[in-house]
Amino acid sequence: MAELASSEDYRSLKGSQKAAILMLTLGEEHCSRLFAMMHEDEIKDISAAMAQLGAVRAEVVERLCSEFVDNLGATGNLVGSYESTENLLMKALPRDRVAQIMEEIRGPAGRTMWDKLGNVHEEVLANYLKNEYPQTVAVVLSKVRSDHAARVLSLLPDTFAMEVVMRMLRMETVQKEVLDGVERTLRSEFMSNLARSTRRDAHEMMAEIFNNLDRQAETRFLNGLEERSREAAERIKSLMFTFDDLQRLTGPSVQVLLRNVEKDKLPIALKGASEKIRDLFLKNLSERASKMLKDDMEALGPVRVRDVDEAQASIVAMAKDLAAQGQIEISSGKDEELVY
Repeated sequence: MAELASSEDYRSLKGSQKAAILMLTLGEEHCSRLFAMMHEDEIKDISAAMAQLGAVRAEVVERLCSEFVDNLGATGNLVGSYESTENLLMKALPRDRVAQIMEEIRGPAGRTMWDKLGNVHEEVLANYLKNEYPQTVAVVLSKVRSDHAARVLSLLPDTFAMEVVMRMLRMETVQKEVLDGVERTLRSEFMSNLARSTRRDAHEMMAEIFNNLDRQAETRFLNGLEERSREAAERIKSLMFTFDDLQRLTGPSVQVLLRNVEKDKLPIALKGASEKIRDLFLKNLSERASKMLKDDMEALGPVRVRDVDEAQASIVAMAKDLAAQGQIEISSGKDEELVY
């Protein structure tokens, strides 16, 4: 096979070839994790590049890694924006695909502004429109789906809503210039503010990611983060919901959870749990069921930490789902006043 060695060879490398070399350098474990996060087309491109690389000299690998680190280190000088993102996508994807992606990024999914408004919750839209001119609201409601317009209209103040209805009844064909003006205002004021207000908190997002790491990786990342930013690490830890946090459940909530968890997961999860958590589950079972659970735990023998982590993560996910459905209540963990 050919060998990549010279500067000319390096300059001629395509993006997929550089990615292939970098991933091979990272090793099989990291490489497989990266592949798992890629789109099928990206996997095909990089796989094809890998298969055709041939021998790559150490100098080329070193230069590529150096370039990667330099680019990574320059992130403080980068400014992310809709425009820079769109320009980047245009170099890799067809124009119509870029337009579709950018439409989705800029706000709720939809091909036009009116499609987007149709995907905005009626209470949010009504809260914005109640401060607009009745004529503007009439134009907006005439452009969205009738069922969505009805829900928004019902949430507007009665007098204001009736004025909107009268404007809609008297409204003739809206001039394109007026329609364009309303659309520009909605895009620049309402949709941009909506996108900012619904953007997820980065610490909350990272807490969810850390919740899904195995215990060893979670500890490693949190320790590393504490060295760089103790404040960020503490905030993430406060947002994380772990198996130990199940002790914040009330007795009735624990019983609901017990009825929903997979029975084979519970003995494994409790095998590696604290005494407090074990007692919490056992005391919310009947005497017979409690004895059976203890017997199951003893019969397991030694259990791999990874299996314990997976079982506990499954039960935590179930608790979150039940809480989201309102079937159980998870207290904040802070001292709360009670009324007897």
